[in-house]
Amino acid sequence: MRHLIPTPLLVAAALVAASFPAAALKPFTADYSASYMGMQANGQMTLVQAGENTWKYTLNIRNQLANLSQSTVFEDTGGTWRPLSNNDANTVLVKRTRRVASYDWGRGVATWTGDVKPERAGPIKLQAGDLDALMVNLAVVRDLQAGRPLRYRMVEDGKVRQLSYTVAGKETINVGGVSKPATKLVSRDGDRQTTAWIVDGMPVPARILRTEDGEDAMDLRVKAVR
Repeated sequence: MRHLIPTPLLVAAALVAASFPAAALKPFTADYSASYMGMQANGQMTLVQAGENTWKYTLNIRNQLANLSQSTVFEDTGGTWRPLSNNDANTVLVKRTRRVASYDWGRGVATWTGDVKPERAGPIKLQAGDLDALMVNLAVVRDLQAGRPLRYRMVEDGKVRQLSYTVAGKETINVGGVSKPATKLVSRDGDRQTTAWIVDGMPVPARILRTEDGEDAMDLRVKAVR
């Protein structure tokens, strides 16, 4: 699951990209139609307040073959975002996996437990501005609207990855049967490419397309945001 989004959708120059003043977060629910493992699926993203200055962001994708759920709890203090924990629980066919990430900012390290290889358990040293893969979906929308660099240091799966998105033009995208202008963003990481379409005023990408080795791995298209 943690390879879905990027992991839609996600640096030294951006060590401060997650800490500049930004519009206040607001709760939302975004319903998606999804394609995963070559089959249609239902997807949903939600953002809810989990405490003072604390938010829980969740992605669920479900079809006949898989039930994927990932949630991140993060802190927002004056526009500074810091992941606190990530819970990744997946069922694909009959195989179940669960991974839990802990971002201990007091100690300055991230660690992983559950179905993880020893070499991926950490600790990984944290830096100001670090995000996890799921949070990049929120950050890329925020940063595009603020005119900030779309570059991120992502701490995920016991390793650090540098991600950057480039603007690939403007396109029209269908949102709940209505055509909307969108900014197309592209991120490449080896044989993996993530494309995100950002619609002004929408808190998450209107569409996220993930390809691996030139083949579609996942496609999320928003139906409604409330």
